[in-house]
Amino acid sequence: MNLQQFLLILLARRRIALFTLLGTVITTLVVSLLWPNSYTGTASVVVDVKSPDPIAGMVLQGMIAPGYMATQVDIINSDRVSQRVVKLLKLDQVPTIQEQWRDETEGKGDITVWLAALLQKKLDVKPSRESNVITINYKGADPAFAAAIANAYAQSYIDTTIDLKVEPAKQYSAWFGQQSKQLRENLEAAKAKLSEYQQTKGIVATDERLNYENQRLNELQSNLVMAETQGADAQSKQKSGAGDTLQDVMQSPIINSLKSDIARLEAKLQDMAGNLGKNHPQYQRSEAELASLRQQMQAEIQKISSSITTSGRVSKGKQTELLAAIDAHKKRILDLKKERDEVSVLQQDVESAQRAYEAINLRYNQSSLESNSTQTNVSVLTPATPPLEASSPKILLNTLVSIFLGTLLGVGAALVLEMLDRRVRSAEDLEQTLELPVLADLAPPKAPRVGLLARFTRRRLARRGHAPAVA
Repeated sequence: MNLQQFLLILLARRRIALFTLLGTVITTLVVSLLWPNSYTGTASVVVDVKSPDPIAGMVLQGMIAPGYMATQVDIINSDRVSQRVVKLLKLDQVPTIQEQWRDETEGKGDITVWLAALLQKKLDVKPSRESNVITINYKGADPAFAAAIANAYAQSYIDTTIDLKVEPAKQYSAWFGQQSKQLRENLEAAKAKLSEYQQTKGIVATDERLNYENQRLNELQSNLVMAETQGADAQSKQKSGAGDTLQDVMQSPIINSLKSDIARLEAKLQDMAGNLGKNHPQYQRSEAELASLRQQMQAEIQKISSSITTSGRVSKGKQTELLAAIDAHKKRILDLKKERDEVSVLQQDVESAQRAYEAINLRYNQSSLESNSTQTNVSVLTPATPPLEASSPKILLNTLVSIFLGTLLGVGAALVLEMLDRRVRSAEDLEQTLELPVLADLAPPKAPRVGLLARFTRRRLARRGHAPAVA
């Protein structure tokens, strides 16, 4: 079917198409005029997804998720919010609504659930496409009631978001409270164990005691080195010679003085022996004095030799004592290190318990604050006011839609009737039907056109019976 055939069909079936169009428009107008007016209350709320949480101090990642706004729309449409609206406006306490509920449900079920389902049927929630604003529309027969329901939905949504935030926080707070109590007991037990160990071992400051013992050990080791040096020195002196050949003997000022006195007396005796003779009393007195000096020198030499021997013996004894003291100090230092390690382990247990307690206590305080919070990231942007004009029915819009639909229905009806009773409307239809070419198109003769005055005259004569009327 080409455009010419389509137009010819519409021209031939124009009455059916026109009647269908008129019927659709008239029906729509009648229904729109008889349909009761309804009003739409509109409230809008804004969801702040960029401001940080006042307690956590950070922007929650879940608010930035693409599905966050869709989730908020689902929350507004949920049964929980609708039931809160019923409780907020106390609709379940209205006698007429209670009577209607009994008539429809015979008193079965919960009136709050029933009313919530009715409210959801006339609720329309639309999120903005490029913003964080959500529009709440409610349609009702009374403009004040529609505005009240829209505002109640906005407030119930805000209260529900607070509940959804507070309820998990209360659970977390209770759990963190139990954990905090347990960790506090663990911390106190670790501290008590550390204190008991310190009191048992008499530990005040492990590092100070260990430093003192190390310093004492260093001193003992230094003394041992000095004693070994003295012993080696005494031993080397003993091996180097005996009597007046000892270095200490040779370096002794007393012995050197005695040697000088002996040398002087020996020279004097030699002179006296030549001058006075050996039997002279003065010679004998000087000889006795010389013998006394030699005895003194020998006694002094013996004393120095004995002191060297004694010093070597004392050095060996001192070395033995120092070795024993060093071994004892080493054992004491090892014991102190072991005690320090034990104390370090106990201190680490205390610190670990302290950190765990502080972390849990921090979360407990945070969850406690959240459980008592009345803040939310949702606020009412525009409250609903009773609308002045009805939102439906829209007569002009319905009329335009009916004209469009009536036109489509008229055209469709014309095409359906044409398909049921197909007729030849043009030469193309004849060619398609007979599958033969059309050689000529003989149009019917057209009647001559007659002027209006002549046509009027002929009609008057025809009425009088003088001449026939010509159309």
